[in-house]
This record gives sequence, structure tokens and C-alpha cells, in this order.
Amino acid sequence: MTTATAYATTPAPAGWLSRSEAWLDDKGKGAWIAAMVLGFVFFWPVGLAILAYMIWSKRMFSKSCRTSSRSMSGLHAMKSSGNTAFDAYKEETLRRLVDEQASFTAFLERLREAKDKAEFDQFMDDRARQAKESRDDE
Repeated sequence: MTTATAYATTPAPAGWLSRSEAWLDDKGKGAWIAAMVLGFVFFWPVGLAILAYMIWSKRMFSKSCRTSSRSMSGLHAMKSSGNTAFDAYKEETLRRLVDEQASFTAFLERLREAKDKAEFDQFMDDRARQAKESRDDE
């Protein structure tokens, strides 16, 4: 969804407030935070109102203000180009990228587990060594 499309889908009676919200959503969470800070700088009740709205609409704690249809697996990625060969290539490439991402995520998880196990084994060895030293001292 482009900016022009976001503005076009906003109902006419909604006015400047809804268009502003759509524009800030299009720019992302940073734009919301900048608007809130500017609101506090120029007139603190405006900043407070934006902060309350961000918390109420769950924009403050979400990963992104943008809708999920804007993601790679959303409508834009699966929209047909009209060329079946290209669409098949695109689908295969996207599937391969998703598989590679899953493999990499699994690799990182195994790496974290190995690091955690090594740190735990070192802790247990240090603990056993300290216990043996304390028994030898007694």
C-alpha cells in the first residue's frame, strides 16, 4: 500500500486526523515517537495525548506501526505479475529464502544452546573444584 493508496482508502469525512494517523503509520514507529516528543516540546498536553493514544492503540509496544500486509509474505509479495514463468521463479525464490531463514534461525538456536552448555559446564567444574579445595583445606 503506497502513501497515496493509504490516503485514498481513508474515508473523506475522517478528515485531517485520520490522514495524519495514516501518514504516521506509513512512516513507522519513529514518526510516532517524533510527533510525541514534538508535542511535549511545543505544548505538553498534545504530547501527552499522543502518548496516551499510542498506548491505547498498542502502537507503543508493537514491533511496527505498519500492517502485516506490508510484510514480505503479504499481498505485495504474492501479487501476480501476469508472467507465469516469473511468478514461478518468484515463488521458488521466496520459498528458498524462507527455508534459509528457518535454517539460520535453527543454527543460531543450536549455537546459543552450545554456548549455554559450555558456560554451565564451566560453572559446574569451577564449583566442583571449589568444593574439592574446601574439603582438602578441612
